[in-house]
This record gives sequence, structure tokens and C-alpha cells, in this order.
Amino acid sequence: MAEGLLGGVVGGEKEKDGPERGAEAPAGAEAFAAAIAAIASRQDPGVARKTETFLDKQSRLLDIQAHHLEDEHELRISQMRHQRLSLRLRIAFQVLAALIASVVGLGLAWMLHDAFTSHNVVVEPFDSPPAAVARGLTANVVAGQFLNELTRMQAATGSGPRRVVTSAWSGEIKLAIPETGLSLGEISRLLKARLGHDLHVEGALVQVNDGVLALTIRGDGLLPKTFSGGIGDLDKLTTKAAEYVYSESLPASYVYYLTNVSRFKEAIAFAQARFPGADAWLRAELLNSWANALAMVGGSPDEIMSLYRAALGFNPQAWAEYNNISGIQMGTGDEQGAWRTQQDLRRAASGRPEQEWQLMSVAWYQLTYDETTVVSLLDADAASNQAGGSYVDPTMERLWAASAEAYMHDSSAADLTLLTIKSADANSADAAMTHFVRGQLAIESGNMELAATEMAAYGKAYADPALALQVTVGGGNCWAALAEENAGHPDKADAALKTGSTFVDCYRFRGDILNHRGDWAGAQKAYANAVALAPDLPAAYFSWGVALAQHGDLDAAAARLKDANQKGPHWADPLKAWGDVLVKQGKTRDALVKYDQALKYAPNWKQLKEAREAVVKQKS
Repeated sequence: MAEGLLGGVVGGEKEKDGPERGAEAPAGAEAFAAAIAAIASRQDPGVARKTETFLDKQSRLLDIQAHHLEDEHELRISQMRHQRLSLRLRIAFQVLAALIASVVGLGLAWMLHDAFTSHNVVVEPFDSPPAAVARGLTANVVAGQFLNELTRMQAATGSGPRRVVTSAWSGEIKLAIPETGLSLGEISRLLKARLGHDLHVEGALVQVNDGVLALTIRGDGLLPKTFSGGIGDLDKLTTKAAEYVYSESLPASYVYYLTNVSRFKEAIAFAQARFPGADAWLRAELLNSWANALAMVGGSPDEIMSLYRAALGFNPQAWAEYNNISGIQMGTGDEQGAWRTQQDLRRAASGRPEQEWQLMSVAWYQLTYDETTVVSLLDADAASNQAGGSYVDPTMERLWAASAEAYMHDSSAADLTLLTIKSADANSADAAMTHFVRGQLAIESGNMELAATEMAAYGKAYADPALALQVTVGGGNCWAALAEENAGHPDKADAALKTGSTFVDCYRFRGDILNHRGDWAGAQKAYANAVALAPDLPAAYFSWGVALAQHGDLDAAAARLKDANQKGPHWADPLKAWGDVLVKQGKTRDALVKYDQALKYAPNWKQLKEAREAVVKQKS
């Protein structure tokens, strides 16, 4: 009944005395207390007062609780903020600690890797007697001079296998580690001593008497050896000691060194002596250097070739041996064989990184007249080796680059390259190749008398078998025949052709000479023989195509020039000649395509640009 009364009265009061629009009505606990008090006052004033007092206390209690909850809420929010900040700081410190640990771990891993893979020659300070120290020959001075000799020999090794030569007392930036008092450098040195493969070399200089010094060298795996000489012979002593260490610890590098400094007989003797006890890899290196040295002293091409092939038997991935075999083949008139050897190199290197073997394919690009690649490879080798020489000696590399530029009809570039080359000994392979390049440039300029002179000088040098194997421009003597014919010296041209042997250039130039003399049947036979001699090379097809075009057989000429382009796709000459034929056939649009392709491989060829411009004017 009370519940129903409360509900009915409250409802009635709201209808009768409800607040006007816009006034605020009591809310929450106070509104409830006011409603209860109003009801109680109608029944009993005492009960109403007590009720009002009770409700007032309850209201104040609720207010206190509300304020308490608000304060507690703010406190909790503050605590949560502190907890989040603390958590963030802990995470940051953990991340920082992890980063520090990672850096330290990576550093230790690098040091361990460096130790395991270390193959250095480490020179320790030498012992030196007081009398020598008084002359300035301290322990570090003597060891430093020995180190300089090792470094010089390493630099002279060229492309041979090498180990790093470092000084044990070289300066370092130290970072002290309080727990041990050691530096990072000392820790690294300790790890290398325990785990690495370094060769530590020590020495002692003693004065035997007033006029004699004795330098004793010892090292890891080295039998001690003493070298004696006068007080003024310290340079000779350190050189002998360095060669002893180099030869015993790095025999493959040492035989390369001997060859590169023209001590060919010593190289052959050393390779012969070390070969029996060598492993397969070292045997391949020794055989290669042995053959190289033999080629330099005019050895038999057959014997040289057998050494190179034996080296490949011990190491099928010896890219230099493929290159050397093809070089011998090019120098002895087997250019088709050289092409096949280069194909063998490509098959053997399949899947291997190109930078490991591509430089050894220079012969391939020379045979196919890809002169832009020849220049690119040789320039890259010169840049990476300061002056070149990992393929052949630096001067010959530059001369081959100049020859390639001449083949590209870029006389200015070839002239500049020649200017950067130091003068060569008159009886050297470098001097012979210089004559050849100058002859090429003379032909390009139309100076046939000069061309004949330069090519004749080359042909004379090429008659020396040792030089012929070094320059490997097969048939270079037959360039003299072509130049002599064009200079009006047919007798000299015939004499030069007789020395031609089995070179493609000799066969195709014979065709050119016979064609020039009006013997078209004999010329075609010579061209056919040139193609049969080396069917995978482009030169014979090119010369035949040009001659056919001169005789008006344009379809046959186009077919031969197409063959030449397929065999040598980066050779500009067949493309230009093909374009010339297309112009004569009235196919100017196709001719422009050939001219544009040729310009990619001979961008500075004046006659090519003129031919293209003439076609453009004709079309317009």
C-alpha cells in the first residue's frame, strides 16, 4: 500500500506542483530525500523530522563517498600514469640493454669471424744488436724494411693469389675494457693467434764481426734461415729474407711474382721444384706460371699448351688457363680453336658470378669484334688495379684498349690512350703492339704509306715467336700486306702474305687484294677459304659481303653481312655495310635501323654519321 501510495502521490504532485518550464528539478539523493520528507510530513511531523535528519545524514554521507571516490579516482589515475611511465622506462632500458648486447655480440662475432678467416703475414719487431741500434737500425726499422720488401713483392704479384701483409705494431685506436685491461685490438690479436691462420714472422739481426751482419728469419711453419752480408748490404739481406718467406709461405704467389718481374728462368725452376709435393690447386697455379714464363722465353707452343691444359685438369675453374689457351691459339693461327676454348670457359663458368671470369673472356670479345666490351673490361681492370695488369701487363692492356678504340673508328680516343702509355723498349711486345695501333690509325686516316710502314714494323716484331705469343693479334703481319697493296706496293703485299699462316685476316685480305687486282674468281675462293677456316667468326663474312656489294650482287652481299652480324652482333662495320647495301636497294627505312644499331658500337665514327645524315636528307 505504501508503495502504491508513494507512486500515486508522487505522480499527483508532479502533475499539480511540477516545476515550471526552465526551472531545475532536484536530482539524485537530494531529490529522493525531499520527496520522502514531503510524504512523511503529511502523516506525522515527528516522523518527518527524523526522516529528514536521517536522510540529510545519508545525503552528506553520499557526498563524502562521492568526494572520496573522486579523490581515489584521481589517485588511481596518477598511480596508473606512474606505472605506465615506469613500464616505459623499463622497456626502454631493456631495449637499450638489448641493443648494447647485440652490438657487443656482433662485434665479438665479427672478431671471431675475422680470426677464423685471417690469413695474414704478421711481422713482429726484430731483434737488433746495440751496435746496429747506434747506427739507427732499431728493431722496428729493420722489421719495417723487411715488411716493405714483402709489400713490394705482393704488389708485383699482380693477379696471382695473395695474402695480406700487415705489421704487428701498426697503430690502432684502443678502447680499454676495465674488467681485463685489454684493448679490442689486443683481444682481436689473441683470437687470431688462437683461431686464425696467420703467419707470424720474427727476425734477429746480429753483427758477426766489424764488417759482417747476419739476419736470421723464423716463423710459423718456416725453418729458420740466415742471410749474411756486409754492413751496407741490409737492403739485400731483407730482400733475400722476404723472398724466402714469400716463397715458403705463398709458393703460388711467389712464382707469379717471379714471372711478373721478368725472372722467367727462376720461375720455371721454382715451379718444377715445388710441383711434386703440391696439392691440386697449387699444381694448377704452378703449371700456369710455368707456361707463362715459358712463353716469355720463346718456348714451344705445343709444350706451353700442354702445361695450360694440364693445369685445367687439376683445377677446371682456373679461368686464367682458358684465357691463356685461347691466347696461344690466337697467336698460332687457330682462331676457331680459340673461339671454342672461350665457349668452354663459358660452360665451365655457368652459374658463377660474372666478375670472377669475365675479364678472362677478353679474347672472346676480340674474336667477335665486340670492342665496346673490350674497352669497358680493360678500363675497369685499370681502375680496380690502379694501373691495370690483372689480364696482361698494364702497358699491353692499354694498347689493346687503344686498338679496340681504333676498331671503333674513334681515332681521338685511341690517340689519347696512346699518349697515356709510357714508351716501350724497341724490342718488346709492347713496342710491336704500338706499331700495330698506329698502323690502324693510319689506315683510318687514309695515310696508306704510314700504315704500310707501321704494319711492316709490327710484322717484323711478330716474326719473333716469343713476341707473337704475347701480343696475340693473329694475322697482324697480314695487315701489312693490305696496307702495302693500298700504298701501291704489290710486291711487298705478296711478300707479307707469304708469312700469313692460317689466320682469318690473312685469308680475307688475300681476297681483298685479289679483288683489287681484278681477280674476282680468285677473291671469292679466298673468301670462301676464310669462312671455312673459322665459320664461327664474323670477319670473313664481312669482307666477302663488302666485296659482293662492290660487284653489284646486293642480295648476296646482304646475306653475307647478315651472317657477319650474327657472328659479331656488336661489331659496327657489318651493320654499316649492311645499311649501305639497303640504301642501294632503296630500303632507306631499314638502312636507318642498321645505321642506328651501328652507332651504339661506334658512336664517334664519322663516315657512319655522314651516311646516316645522307639518308635522312634523302627521305626528307
